[in-house]
Amino acid sequence: MKRELQETQKAELKKHDELPREPFTETDMLLMWNKFAQRLSDTGQKIMATYMQINDPVLDKDGVTIRLELPVEGSKVDFDNNKIELLGYLRGKLHNHDIIIETHVNEVASTRHAFTPQEKFEKLKALNPTIELLRKAFDLDI
Repeated sequence: MKRELQETQKAELKKHDELPREPFTETDMLLMWNKFAQRLSDTGQKIMATYMQINDPVLDKDGVTIRLELPVEGSKVDFDNNKIELLGYLRGKLHNHDIIIETHVNEVASTRHAFTPQEKFEKLKALNPTIELLRKAFDLDI
């Protein structure tokens, strides 16, 4: 019985070569993209819907790669963790199982410095030199 079950499951699974690979346009892709984002928003998954609507995705020249630009690394990680359902939806609706989604971050992470009170004051003084007069007038410590 176990062998029979395995054979029927193998027969039901389509081979990768048999999956549809119909070409589609960027307009078709954007339409399905926005429908899925709306569906996510309606079901309460607002964060993923927001990531999808931050920027319009672009269809690459190869016709199957969808590129999405996100603002920060954290949003990229969240999007990548939740994009499997989106991929399944797009592959089914656009009849192309070669579709892949690539995400890119458009902000370079800058190094952050911990400022001492003196460094903070110097930075503020560079922005507004009259702050030194204020400090002297009230005899303030830094």
